[in-house]
Amino acid sequence: MDTRQKFFSENYLNYMRQAVGLARRGCGMTSPNPAVGAVLVRGGKIIGRGWHRRAGEPHAEIEALRDAQKHGHNPRGSTLFVTLEPCCTRGRTPPCTDAIIAAGIKRVIVGAVDPNPKHAGRAFKILRRAGIAVMRWGEATDEPRPGSRGPSPHQKLANECARLNEAFNHWIVHRTPFVTVKAAMTLDGKIATASGESKWITGEAARACGMKLRQGADAILVGINTILADDPSLTFRSNANSKGNIQHSTFNIQHPKPRRIILDSMARTPLEAKVVSDKHAALTTIVVSKRAPKNRMATLAKRVNIIVAPATKRRARSDAPCQIDLRWLMRELGAENVTSLLIEGGGEVNASFLLGGLAQRVAFFYAPKILGGRDSRKAVAGEGARSLAEVIQLRDVEWKRLGPDWLLTARVIP
Repeated sequence: MDTRQKFFSENYLNYMRQAVGLARRGCGMTSPNPAVGAVLVRGGKIIGRGWHRRAGEPHAEIEALRDAQKHGHNPRGSTLFVTLEPCCTRGRTPPCTDAIIAAGIKRVIVGAVDPNPKHAGRAFKILRRAGIAVMRWGEATDEPRPGSRGPSPHQKLANECARLNEAFNHWIVHRTPFVTVKAAMTLDGKIATASGESKWITGEAARACGMKLRQGADAILVGINTILADDPSLTFRSNANSKGNIQHSTFNIQHPKPRRIILDSMARTPLEAKVVSDKHAALTTIVVSKRAPKNRMATLAKRVNIIVAPATKRRARSDAPCQIDLRWLMRELGAENVTSLLIEGGGEVNASFLLGGLAQRVAFFYAPKILGGRDSRKAVAGEGARSLAEVIQLRDVEWKRLGPDWLLTARVIP
């Protein structure tokens, strides 16, 4: 068996698949660090497993080395499968490249390259200088068999490694959050009746999937109209109990999330609103404009965080929630290590991010229902595209069935 055949053997695929599965255990918990999984193999057997659990704690490679040593295995001469290029700079933890070299690992197989242009590929050079063989999972080609459709197993796994840290990859390069617009709607694109009734358009399975999106986000953003109409808690809630009611999870004090961002240019958020009055009020940030009444701002500031943002240069309706410069806000949130932002607003807020070119992904839940009505609430409102040439294009479209409902996820083409 030659090197290329060995690289693409089922065992190698299995080792990297296990590393990906380990990385997923940390998803939603490691921000602003990436989620990473690692597997140590020697003599055809896995001797160590690890994943990055939380920012500031040991990285996946270190956890795998400790796991091997804990079970009496010497990692010298082993092969390391890791989903992301090992870190080579000192942050809150020492460089993983140092530990890999010191452990005597002979080969490192990497699922994805560090997206940071300042660091990309540096670990490869450091390890190779130390005599360690390094291979990137996506470097070699794994041609699909004749007559096969879609990517090969190797290509799928390379895509999974890249997708693991979609938000981190965007943030580390652009220093703004990776924005996902989420909405639950009828087949004709309506999220509520004319009177505002919206509970529940989609079923339990779709709502549970929506909770997973919250779990993976650093922050959730809505507009003031959503607060006034629904008074949402905007917290992460765990799976439904035996009666079908969704239960609130316990917030981890070491990793307080998700943050709640409210676009409220005139500081109209009621003091009795859940996002202001519940025990997680410290996680709430209300974004106001300079026109907001100072007494209202001062009162709210006693309970929540207040950001005074510049106004958008575009002329907006007087009652619109987005008289705020959202590009400025994205830079501010990025500077505060918000790597992923989930938009759960109404049609106007959704339109502001989508039509404003600020969204990278959509997650649209569709129920097999038709609401109709010229005054019912749209999932995406705003002024809309002026011509078909300006419509928002999507790529990498995926559909998933959730009970009677369907979830569409896709990347927004810039």
